[in-house]
Amino acid sequence: MPIFISQGRYSRDAIKGMIANPEDRAEAVAKLLEAAGGKLLAYYVTLGEYDFMSIGEFPDAQGASAAVLAAAASGAVTDVKTITAMTTAEAKQVFAATGKAAAAYRAPGAG
Repeated sequence: MPIFISQGRYSRDAIKGMIANPEDRAEAVAKLLEAAGGKLLAYYVTLGEYDFMSIGEFPDAQGASAAVLAAAASGAVTDVKTITAMTTAEAKQVFAATGKAAAAYRAPGAG
């Protein structure tokens, strides 16, 4: 199943709420991903450019998008970015397919 990694920032109000009522957000994130058809693999609070990172499995990008949009619509998170991750075995298959596709491609202006 495809893996999606999301990073984002907590809103100011979310940070205030977590200071007033500290909680482990992994359970809430797991429920969100499950409701969107996915499964939470890991959830981390991070330091630096982003405040959190979640790693989840979804059958497709639509489910991952639904989870991200639901979190963003809550107003508790901002600046969320999501990427697709591949195992090295999956990447090997992509590189093999790329070799076949590249042979059929003509670059612009190459005649």
